[in-house]
Amino acid sequence: MRKPRKTTLQAYLFLVPALLLLAAFSFWPVGFGSFLAFTRYNLIDAPQWVGLDNFRDLFGDELFLSALKNSALYLLVVPIIQLLAMLLAVLVNNNLPGIKLFRAAYYLPVVTSVSVIGIIWNFMYTEDGVLNAALRWLHLINDPVGWLSDDHIALFAVMFITVWRGIGWYMVLYLAGLQAIPADVYEAAQLDGAGRWQRFWRITVPLLAPTILLCSVMSVLAAVKAFEEVQILTKGGPMQSTYTALFYAYEFGIKSLNFGRALAASLVMSAFCIALAWLNFRYLQPRDR
Repeated sequence: MRKPRKTTLQAYLFLVPALLLLAAFSFWPVGFGSFLAFTRYNLIDAPQWVGLDNFRDLFGDELFLSALKNSALYLLVVPIIQLLAMLLAVLVNNNLPGIKLFRAAYYLPVVTSVSVIGIIWNFMYTEDGVLNAALRWLHLINDPVGWLSDDHIALFAVMFITVWRGIGWYMVLYLAGLQAIPADVYEAAQLDGAGRWQRFWRITVPLLAPTILLCSVMSVLAAVKAFEEVQILTKGGPMQSTYTALFYAYEFGIKSLNFGRALAASLVMSAFCIALAWLNFRYLQPRDR
C-alpha cells in the first residue's frame, strides 16, 4: 500500500505548480469577480453589497438586451464556419499540386494579428474600397455600400470577418481528424460500391463526430465572446448596432468603471456559454459505435 500512496503523492507534487498558477490566475479571479457582480464597485471605493441590483439594472437596459441579441445572432457564423472548414479539410486532404501552399494560405489569417486584419478589412469596407469597387465592376451595385456605416449590415460585415478568420483554424482541426481515419475503411466502402457522397456521409461524418463536437463547442464560445473585431472595426457602432454582450461588459467595466454591472453581464454571458456548451454535448456527442 505504501508504494501506491508514494506514487500518488509524487503525482500531486508535480501538479502543485500548475494548480498554484490556476488558483492565482483562474480560480481566484473568477471567484472574486463573481462576488463583485453583486456589489457596487468602481476600483476606487470599497465594494458595497447591492445584491441583485446589478442584474435588475442589466435586464432593464435596452442596450444590454440588444447586445445579447447581437451575441445570439453572432451564432450564425458557427454552422457556416464548420461547414466550410470541413469541406476545405476534405479538399486539402488530397495530394494535389500546390496543396501545401493552399493550406498555408487559408491558415495565414489565424496567425495574423487582429489589428492588422482590422486595418485591412477596414480599408476594404470603405465606400471607395476594394469590395465596393469589385461589386461595381461586376455590375452588382450602382452606389457604394456602407459596410460598416449602415446599422442594418454592419454586424454581418463584422461576422464575415470572423468567418474568414476562423476557417483556417478549424480546417486544420478537421484535417487532423480526417488523417486519423484509416484508409482501409474507405477502400472497403468503395469496393462495396459506395459513392463519394455516401462515403462522406456514412464514414467521414460519423468518424469525425468527436472533432465536430470539439470544433462546434470552440466556435460557439468564440462567437458568443466576439469582441476584437467589434473593438477594432466599429467600437459598437453605428447606432450601437454591433454591440455584443462582451463589448458591453468592456464598455461598462474599463471605460465607465462600473465593474459591478460589467461583471454581472459577464456572469450572464458565462451562464449563456455553459448552456450552449451543454447543448452541444447533449446533441453532438458521439454515440457508442
